[in-house]
Amino acid sequence: MSQLQVSASPHIHNGSSTPTIMRDVVIALVPAIIASGIIFGPRALLLIAVTVAACVISEYLSRKILKRSNSIRDLTAVITGILLALNLPVSLPLWMAALGGVIAIVIVKQFFGGIGQNFVNPAIAARIILLMSFASQMSDWVVPFEYSQRIDVTTTATYLSGAESSLPSLIDMFLGVRSGSLGETCGLALLLGGAYLIFRKVISPLIPTVFIGTVALLSFLLGGNPLYHVLAGGLLLGAIFMATDYTTSPVTRNGKIIFAVGCGVITVAIRFFAALPEGVSYAILLMNILVPLIENLTIPKTFGREVKQREN
Repeated sequence: MSQLQVSASPHIHNGSSTPTIMRDVVIALVPAIIASGIIFGPRALLLIAVTVAACVISEYLSRKILKRSNSIRDLTAVITGILLALNLPVSLPLWMAALGGVIAIVIVKQFFGGIGQNFVNPAIAARIILLMSFASQMSDWVVPFEYSQRIDVTTTATYLSGAESSLPSLIDMFLGVRSGSLGETCGLALLLGGAYLIFRKVISPLIPTVFIGTVALLSFLLGGNPLYHVLAGGLLLGAIFMATDYTTSPVTRNGKIIFAVGCGVITVAIRFFAALPEGVSYAILLMNILVPLIENLTIPKTFGREVKQREN
């Protein structure tokens, strides 16, 4: 009789690996990258190239210094660089963008052990550090399609204030004809990327749907226009590409729902009641920190556990 071999799960591998998954994420981000180049000009593509180069070089050198195996081929540093750039204004000095890449990789990622060990999203943490360190430069927006013309906007609060007379039309916001960070303006490009990730089963639609739905519902209840609040700021970029990060989001179904609702509640609270210009990055960062607690609370009960019999 042949022996029954028992091994740890997973027992059947679907062929996916970190590089193939990250490659799909890069493909999903291509529409947003192209849209940023069209809307904000060649400097948008240069800024993306700088942050990606800073992240890749930082990962290579830091792992070399720490005597760890080379991990740049898994493409996670490339993803971090792209996401960081898409959260920056096109006018940001290149050295600041490069500094953000170093912070994301060296401090947030490698200091905690590398891929799978960081407890917050590196791109989000780097963006917040840059925002707190260089508030003026991080809030210097450029008029779309006017690559050399600047406008006097100090925060993105204009789009989130509820004063619809000062807002662009919904179709302009959907197509990206507004000022903002590189990757947050064109809702169409972000939704195309999200649809690709869902089709490829790279992400579950649960977190983006619940996150966006929570923001829309609470915005409506508080008297705001839910469509503006969905398209404004970095909600679509954050919900689709950053809140779904494998390392910093829950793995349980109920955990994903709690995580997404928490992100939505914090986002709306900041937008309506705080002095901050936008709440998506802060919401995701705060919920990243709570992920271990959420998973402990939502871990499924063991099925088929033997019940201890009473002694007579």
